[in-house]
Amino acid sequence: MSNIVDITDFSNPQLDIYARLNENQLRTYYEPNPGIFIAESPNVIERALNGGYEPVSLLIDKNQLTGAAEKVINRIGQTPVFTAETAVLSELTGFAMTRGLLCAMKRRQLPSVTDLCANARRIAVLENVMNPTNVGAIFRSAAALGMDAVLLTSGCSDPLYRRASRVSMGTVFQIPWTFIDETETVQTLKQLGFKTAAMALSDVAVSIDDPQLMSEEKLAIILGTEGEGLCKQTIADCDYTVCIPMSHGVDSLNVAAASAVAFWQLCRK
Repeated sequence: MSNIVDITDFSNPQLDIYARLNENQLRTYYEPNPGIFIAESPNVIERALNGGYEPVSLLIDKNQLTGAAEKVINRIGQTPVFTAETAVLSELTGFAMTRGLLCAMKRRQLPSVTDLCANARRIAVLENVMNPTNVGAIFRSAAALGMDAVLLTSGCSDPLYRRASRVSMGTVFQIPWTFIDETETVQTLKQLGFKTAAMALSDVAVSIDDPQLMSEEKLAIILGTEGEGLCKQTIADCDYTVCIPMSHGVDSLNVAAASAVAFWQLCRK
């Protein structure tokens, strides 16, 4: 039976992770060990639990105790479950909770780039993609369309940030990922046996359905930040520069939309 705790005191230190610490502070909560992240909504939390992430506590709307969150509550044993009415929780957190449920969970040590790529055939590489919504959407497409792993430079939004994991529908807990040194990204990938494809506008770019590109045994698809795209040096260092053919005078797609097209095309066998 879960440990249900009615919220009567906003100053309770156990509520700090929901009310008074931002996501960067949570990330360093157990420093030098990995910190905490907040997962939101029953489906996302269930996927995190399925992925082996350990819950610290749950924050739940009283209306959901016997609703959509009941399955999650039944899985977490004696982990504290803090509960209150909707208005109280909105005041506590500063936002309206999706499906009335948050779960604080312990981060895990990330794998090395070498270990992550050891058995991968198709990987996505995100260079300074800063919008958590885009990061979450890219993860969802990567998981759905057959990518084996995702690498992110340090300038990217953290996949475990609440909004990113929610937009991903919890796929950040299913597809392997880690961070990579952006100054050595292309060199590292080539050493691991990958051909590198920079998604960018260029007069010398090949089409996304280029037969040679599609036939590469190991391919890393590199996507750049919103607006500016990939760094010029990254593009210059890659084996391919790749574009998606456009119509009606449109020159490019949002990075999340472009990723879905690229993953679908380049994961086809």
